[in-house]
Order: sequence, then C-alpha cells, then structure tokens
Amino acid sequence: MRNTNLDLRVFSIHAATTLLLFSGISNFTLSQDSSIEVNIVGSWVINDDLSDNTDDQVEKAIEAAGGDGGRGFFNRKEDFYRGGPPEHELYDRLSYDDILSIEHFDPEIRFTYEDDYLRIFHTDGRRRMSTANDFFEGGGTDWSEGGFEGGTLVVEARPRDGGYTIETYSLVDGGNRLRIEMVIQPLSFGRPIELVRYFDRVE
Repeated sequence: MRNTNLDLRVFSIHAATTLLLFSGISNFTLSQDSSIEVNIVGSWVINDDLSDNTDDQVEKAIEAAGGDGGRGFFNRKEDFYRGGPPEHELYDRLSYDDILSIEHFDPEIRFTYEDDYLRIFHTDGRRRMSTANDFFEGGGTDWSEGGFEGGTLVVEARPRDGGYTIETYSLVDGGNRLRIEMVIQPLSFGRPIELVRYFDRVE
C-alpha cells in the first residue's frame, strides 16, 4: 500500500523546487535585461578583426541596387566611401568612427564619437517636434530615439537627409564587448547597408 503522506510531501517539494527554478529564471532574465542599462556605459574601441569592413558593406549595397561601387579591385584605400554631404555625417560616425563613449542618465543617453561628435537621445518615448519646414526640407537636424528591449538597446535614427538607421546594441563576452548590428539606409541609396561592428571595452 502506498504512503500517500510521503507522496504528498515529495510532490510538495518537487512543486516548490520547480517554482523556485522558474522564479530564478525569471529573475535572471530581468537582471540580464536591466544590466545593459548600466553596463553599456563606458569607453569602447573598435575590434577590426571581428567587425565587418564598412567599405565592403557599402559597396555591396551599391552593387545590390544596380550601381557601380567605383573602388576597383586594387583600390583598397581605408574609409574609401567616407565623406560626402554634411547630412550624411551621422551615417559616417556610426559606420566608420573607431571610438565610442556612452553615458546614461535615465532617460537620456549620450554617445560621443571621434572629434567629440555628440549624439543625444532619450528612451522615454518622446517624439520629435516637427514643423512644416521640417516636412518639406527633411528636418534640418538628425534625430534619434531608443529603448531597452530584451537585453538590447535598440536605436532608431532619422538623419538630416531623410533616410533612417536601425541600430541594435548588445553586450557579449561577459559584458566586455559591445556588438552593434546596423541597418543604414541613406535616402540616396537604393538598398540598405547592413553592418555589424564590435567594440572592446576600454578599462
């Protein structure tokens, strides 16, 4: 004859253990999600070995849209496609600059690139204030907004030329490396530039 009291105690212990396990998983996920808000802060420098080559990715986008990249097989000049009209500066900073400093003063985030180029945006859902001239002239200024989602920081930008970017920032290798996945779509490009860059934390 089975000992129902023993069975009940075993079941209770099993149920309690399962509840604690799922609770632990939930708490771990929450801590992981929130940790990027703190651990993304710091100074970062490019890891060229892991990162896509920006010129190669720009050329792929140009050729995918039916254009001629113009670099040629032997012209491997670094940062070949960098530069152009002033309204493309944000694209260049994202895809070519080798240093990045990040500060977070909730809900404000500050990105500082080379030459002290400062980019400020917010994570509280505030919208851009637009005027009629902004609509017809492309805005005149760069605009970015972001939010923390599932352990990542997702940033969307509307640069001055009327194009857009989508950037996904995540921490890898124990938080000592920053992975940035980018979709960059200048208004003048027929296809977006898809690019992944890695930055190492500077102690």
